[in-house]
Amino acid sequence: MKYVDEFRDQALAAPLLEELHRSVSRPFRVMEVCGTHTMAIFRSGLRSLLPEGVKLISGPGCPVCVTSASHIDGILAMAEMDNVRIALFGDLFRVPGSSGLSLAHASSQGARVDIVYSPMDSLELARKNPEELVVFLGVGFETTTPGIAATIMAAKNSHVDNFAVFSTHKVMPPPLMALLDDPDLQIDGLLCPGHVSSIIGARAYQPLAETYKLACVVGGFEPADILQALILLARQIARKEAKVENAYTRAVSWQGNARAQQMVNEIFQPVDMEWRGLGMIPESGLAIRDSYAHFDAEKRFDIKLEPAEEPKGCRCGEILKGKEQPPQCPLFGSRCTPTNPVGPCMVSSEGTCAAFYKYGG
Repeated sequence: MKYVDEFRDQALAAPLLEELHRSVSRPFRVMEVCGTHTMAIFRSGLRSLLPEGVKLISGPGCPVCVTSASHIDGILAMAEMDNVRIALFGDLFRVPGSSGLSLAHASSQGARVDIVYSPMDSLELARKNPEELVVFLGVGFETTTPGIAATIMAAKNSHVDNFAVFSTHKVMPPPLMALLDDPDLQIDGLLCPGHVSSIIGARAYQPLAETYKLACVVGGFEPADILQALILLARQIARKEAKVENAYTRAVSWQGNARAQQMVNEIFQPVDMEWRGLGMIPESGLAIRDSYAHFDAEKRFDIKLEPAEEPKGCRCGEILKGKEQPPQCPLFGSRCTPTNPVGPCMVSSEGTCAAFYKYGG
């Protein structure tokens, strides 16, 4: 596959690994923001090959993991309503709410729940089931938001009235600023997310570099991509520089995708949003604008999100903040497993706990 397989080539990765070892002049800690990076790093075995003293810390870049328990409770409440059908991505099917129950349990009790592969699939469900209101659970960062914005536009233009979105969409980099304001988080650089950056552009991290004097590099997801990004981070850290560099130029520009940004801005507006583990972060979420209120499930049902406690003993919040690793959680691998998850970090395919469990810590 062009532009993918080439970056998995061991012949290309080997000299990059050697260069990374040469570039490291002192120990440093890097947070990989994106859950896809976390999985890719584990899957390729890069952690075991890194120079001594280089530590990678997983951050809050798994959209399923940072979806609050109160939002999951909200969608579970909708699933119990008459003539309502829930559509969602598969990662969300087994994420538990504050009661420990999930949409998987609701489905087994008779709720109408459909796993879809794209937001447009949920719109098609609405067309095929005019007697039901189809609610799509909108979870994700800037990568998935344009597709959902396009779906809402299509619903309005085609006059599909029995369709709505429950928006828990979140944006970068506000949570990174919230994390970096915490003096207990000691990191030297950020491996910035490639997928998100393809929409918002590498320039979005400029305030982080300037305000927090932090090395920032946008990286892709294949072994050679990640190694190249780590080399650039190591060089910046060695030189005591703090700037934004783009190591994923085949997919990411400095400005980002203007058309996608415009579409999102038409449908959504910034709001304060609750993040699992991080709490309420100002203007870190996206709500559907009043001009499209008919397609906003939260307004249509007048959903009131109630405060919800995390499962007792679950350390997902501390893991998402980069303060702990999964093996430090007392539930990891015992009460909490992929087949019987307690927290979302074990459920999602981008979750840090899932990565540790599958590939070993």
